[in-house]
Amino acid sequence: MTTRQKIGVIGGGQLAWMMAIAAKSLGLELTVQATSPDDSAVDMADRVVYGKVDDAEATAQLAEHCQVITFENEFVNIAALQAMLDRQGDGNLLFLPNLETLAISVDKLNQRQHFHDHGIPTPKFYAVDSQSDLLAAAEQLNYPLVLKARRHGYDGKGTWVIDNEIALLSAWQSMQQLPAIAEAFIPFERELAVIAARSESGDVVIYPVVETIQIHQVCRRTIAPARISPAVRAKVETIAQQVVNTLDAIGVFGIEFFLTATGEVSVNEIAPRTHNSGHYTIEGCQTSQFEQLLHIVSGHPLGDVGMVAPVAVMVNLLGFEEASGVDADYLAKREAIANFPKTYLHWYGKKSSSVGRKLGHVTILADSHDMALDLSDRIESIWYGS
Repeated sequence: MTTRQKIGVIGGGQLAWMMAIAAKSLGLELTVQATSPDDSAVDMADRVVYGKVDDAEATAQLAEHCQVITFENEFVNIAALQAMLDRQGDGNLLFLPNLETLAISVDKLNQRQHFHDHGIPTPKFYAVDSQSDLLAAAEQLNYPLVLKARRHGYDGKGTWVIDNEIALLSAWQSMQQLPAIAEAFIPFERELAVIAARSESGDVVIYPVVETIQIHQVCRRTIAPARISPAVRAKVETIAQQVVNTLDAIGVFGIEFFLTATGEVSVNEIAPRTHNSGHYTIEGCQTSQFEQLLHIVSGHPLGDVGMVAPVAVMVNLLGFEEASGVDADYLAKREAIANFPKTYLHWYGKKSSSVGRKLGHVTILADSHDMALDLSDRIESIWYGS
């Protein structure tokens, strides 16, 4: 397999920042396509090209400096990227994951249709392109139901849990009647997630299954390994392998699941990139998700995904106010958190805070779930207050 030294990343946020840190440890050259000099990855990358994520002209500049391009987020213009490939025609421009995989992954309707076509368990769904589609779907699904924008949703944005027709029509108006999906609400007991990595040769590794704790549809904690039965764990791992193989996926994928009280597992969503649920892997696993993605796109063998401690818990440090100058304002809280044992704080260097914005995260390594969760409670009390 050909190895590649020069890697490009579309996006300059915290995921690209953590990838840039990993690239230095692996001796790889990383160029990022950042929106502004304030982006987290700018100071850590070897080179920066400026342009919005969907700016194909900026991506063309990025391509001049690298042998392969991967993605920090999925807000890209796939048609424009495909046109770049078609114009070049010599095979020297490589996107990983490839654009065919990306076209399925970034669109929630395409995701659901792919799962349905390949027998992968997923909630019942309907395409929504008009108000009549919306009301027809509601009649089939009953309430509560979930309404999601097909693209550009994250951290609960673009997603509504709907209890009645008035709320349904209000949500449809608030999303400006853009293409959407309506799907069955799953009365889950827990939300699970896993990072799956697949190489160009088709080798697959599955990281430990984790439990995610969501507050207002934003991940607050990740608990690794999840407190689930071996049978559920095996079911999740089997589905994750099926997802990446049927997508012919090359890269690192975050896959989110619902677990019901009766032990049923279904896929909620996939992300064609490194994922918040995998941040614990930086300290918690032999190979972090960021190193793993770089192994794959540079053409190196997959790394060991085993954990280095019995338990790892990641706590997101989310913004809880509208503020600027957060580096200084939150310094005392960060210093207090950093004093905990076997605790690793990652601060993304963002210049402003807003409610729910990811400003950093903390990973705790421990010998048991009880020890890790006790430290997590104490850290959250410092950050968020009682």
